[in-house]
Amino acid sequence: MTPDERYGATTPDVNSAGTAPRMRADARRNRARVLAAADDVFAELGTAASTEEVARRAGVGIGTVFRHFATKEALLREVLVLRMRALADRAGELTGSEEPGAAFFEFLDLVVAQAGTKSAFAAAGADVDGVLAQVRGELMAAVELLLDRAQRAGAVRGDLDAADLVPLLILMAQAAEPGGAVPNRTMDVIKRGLRP
Repeated sequence: MTPDERYGATTPDVNSAGTAPRMRADARRNRARVLAAADDVFAELGTAASTEEVARRAGVGIGTVFRHFATKEALLREVLVLRMRALADRAGELTGSEEPGAAFFEFLDLVVAQAGTKSAFAAAGADVDGVLAQVRGELMAAVELLLDRAQRAGAVRGDLDAADLVPLLILMAQAAEPGGAVPNRTMDVIKRGLRP
């Protein structure tokens, strides 16, 4: 996927309400540039970074940022949507891995890595629950398939199901340090507990 495709420059804009207003090609490109810059800026400087910095890196005026995203919170929400969508996409890719056990444990690491991001975005005013609702079905389907494949490969204990795993993922996410990581020893204990 090219950056333009990822950030929406080559497809009609679909806003978070699910409607698809018609946008000129240059407006779509500007929106994609703003989203790409915002993703980079918030990853590098945190959610407290200014919209002026986003505009500067996107090569557009601040008015262009606010034409596409009425508030900073709306911009944060869309960046979080992109990140959660990328997590769902990666989970889907992992379901086809030739090493189901490694794929399952990679997904656990990805969920924990995203935890710090979600917490930071929530603290900055983004609607994290609304964003998660958009990708929850895809993530759950991927979790169930990843777990099933890992169990069939003998990499994960067979007495677990997705209903057992989801609370564990939530606890792992809540335990993540501010930088988005659970201490290595803790992750090792959790992973050993999941193995047969």
